[in-house]
Amino acid sequence: MSTGTNDGTELEELAGFLRSHPALRAKNEIRLVSEVLGAGSWVHGPGDDGAVVAAPLGLPPGGVADQVIVCGEALLPAFVASDPYGAGVAAVLANVNDLAAMGAVPLAIVDTIVGSPELAREALRGMKEACGWYDVALAGGHLTLHDGAPAMSAFGVGRAAAVLSTTNVAAGQSLIVAACTTGTMRPDFPFFRTFTERADQMAGDVRVLASVATSGACVAAKDVSMAGLVGSLAMLLEWSRLGVTLDLERLPRPADVPMQEWLTCFPAYAFLLCSPPGREKDCLAAFQERGLEAAAVGVIDESGLLALRSGGRRAVVIDLAVSGVTGLAR
Repeated sequence: MSTGTNDGTELEELAGFLRSHPALRAKNEIRLVSEVLGAGSWVHGPGDDGAVVAAPLGLPPGGVADQVIVCGEALLPAFVASDPYGAGVAAVLANVNDLAAMGAVPLAIVDTIVGSPELAREALRGMKEACGWYDVALAGGHLTLHDGAPAMSAFGVGRAAAVLSTTNVAAGQSLIVAACTTGTMRPDFPFFRTFTERADQMAGDVRVLASVATSGACVAAKDVSMAGLVGSLAMLLEWSRLGVTLDLERLPRPADVPMQEWLTCFPAYAFLLCSPPGREKDCLAAFQERGLEAAAVGVIDESGLLALRSGGRRAVVIDLAVSGVTGLAR
């Protein structure tokens, strides 16, 4: 399938492909969390990319306390075994992006590694290098050396002066996509990597989200991750059950990556943002001033439908009024 053009049949096929894509369908497994823990607040967990933890700081009268944000990621054992260095990088990237999507400045990463000495060295090397790129402390963690199946997880902590949350999504807000489109697709996994091209700028790139959160130019966000761009967009809208029509012709995208691949891959840097009416230019400028691509690609509406638009045609991917994504209870 090519890039989704003026052909209505092709656009419908793309919508159907996205609707049934394994990366999106796999998110439904998260409902197990609510089956055990019950409904969450989404802001304080479980629900959003990270969770806000109440942590009074004893500030003087009139002081404003930053809020502590925490998150965590587990890496697939097969990935850890085949590419421990890459898994170490991914562990840091996933946590940093989750923290940024909550409006937090990332502060530290803690890890757990189970595996052989050789595997542990490579995993730690990947985490150390990635923490350097993002200017985040690798604060320590846990190491168990053994020759069996490996396991690796990492956990992030950050602070936010203004929290970005999916619970803030509202009709009338502009949907903005900000991304780094300079890089290459990994050949063995749907991951668009930008480390070689932008390693010395990545620390500032992820902190843009804290800046637009504090200024009020953005009120909700989600990083594009394993669910792909459209799957992550469905997760952004899941709590509110609102809708949006994604304009594919305005979507930032690498020139050499087909639309279908871009909509289902995990980019190293891509975020979905909701900007209040009248603040779109401020939000866009914050990313564009750093040489990142950013564009308004839709307006949040009350339809409950996540749809695609291209060439004057429109195709619905999912009706969020009747279909969940993660299945997390409200």
